[in-house]
Amino acid sequence: MRIGELARRTGVSERSLRYYEQQGLLVARRTPGGHREYGESAVDRVLRIQELYAAGLSSTKIGQLLPCMRDADGGPSEIADARLVEELSAERARIDRVIEDLQRSRAVLDEVIDTASSGLAAKG
Repeated sequence: MRIGELARRTGVSERSLRYYEQQGLLVARRTPGGHREYGESAVDRVLRIQELYAAGLSSTKIGQLLPCMRDADGGPSEIADARLVEELSAERARIDRVIEDLQRSRAVLDEVIDTASSGLAAKG
């Protein structure tokens, strides 16, 4: 499939797909005319890349991680190592801290909303 089709099927812009290719996260074959062509597996790969970005990982970390994820047959990758597990565990701990900070911020905001609502009710 061409880049426009991959963009449509994944909801990711063509510009982002080109960036993924520049970063080594995605590979395209080239037609004799120079157009990018992607295999069917590119859809799942792009969706996985998007999930990893949403988790807060950098393109460098994603590039290290992708080859270590489950193989196409569902089995664990043979190239994952203890260092990668340690780095990913640290990244997970960072995400947990961000979630805790956001929950505290939400609790403060809820309190302010409640106070402001009570003030409006007293005026009305």
